[in-house]
Amino acid sequence: MAAQPEAIHRHGSVRAELRYVVNTGVKPKTYISPQHSGKPSRREDTMDVREMRIHDGWPLAGEASLDREGFEIHRESSAVSDFYDDEEVERVHYPEIERLIRRATGPVRVEIFDHTRRSAGDKRLGVRDPVRSVHNDYTPKSGPQRVRDLFPNEAEELLKRRFAVINAWHSIRDRVESWPLAICDARSIEPEDLIATDLVYRDRVGEVFNLAHNPDHQWFYFPGLEEDRTILLKCFDSAEDGRARFTAHTAFEDPESAAGASPRESIELRALAFFGD
Repeated sequence: MAAQPEAIHRHGSVRAELRYVVNTGVKPKTYISPQHSGKPSRREDTMDVREMRIHDGWPLAGEASLDREGFEIHRESSAVSDFYDDEEVERVHYPEIERLIRRATGPVRVEIFDHTRRSAGDKRLGVRDPVRSVHNDYTPKSGPQRVRDLFPNEAEELLKRRFAVINAWHSIRDRVESWPLAICDARSIEPEDLIATDLVYRDRVGEVFNLAHNPDHQWFYFPGLEEDRTILLKCFDSAEDGRARFTAHTAFEDPESAAGASPRESIELRALAFFGD
């Protein structure tokens, strides 16, 4: 795991607005535009904007773990020369991240199944906006369903063993200067905070968790994150033995970003990790 860089942040934490949702008792819906269209989605929920303290995560860089906090950070440079070239990303970056997940978690099998590029300023086709609401990508329903969708002939056998959905988040600019990623310590999330939400696509309906506000949520980010670091997030774990299962996250407007700061550009890869237990 990465050591703390020098002179990252002068305060150690910031206070910033995070977008939660209100639990109204009605299941929220988010309508997703065609994949990578760059067009905004339509939401049916009630937003709850709260100011939260977001701590500097670098002091945890050598200690945070996927099974405890739900995230960890690694020094991991990439040989990719153009992250906007899908063929190169799949040929070069997929194996890089597979090797990282194997080293970090020790699974018997890793399957990377997609990637998304995000930018707060780039509107070209294939680039999405950062997600600016508190969410977790999978639920106890949609995690196993992803396995069934991807491996219909093997799914029932695969689902007999423990598996996890792990996201690998990487800056594709020299340094993240705006709209960084905030990550909620999984231990501070209570079951009642998790609000299952339908993701309505043109041809299917998925499910994620939005989060209701909880003042006990503990938030972290990595200010000044450079392109030689990769954040791993655990978005689902089939094990119910006390280890982290869901790791909420969101982009946020950093009040200490410099005026005219470069827009954040990032790529996230999603992987299924299957274990022997």
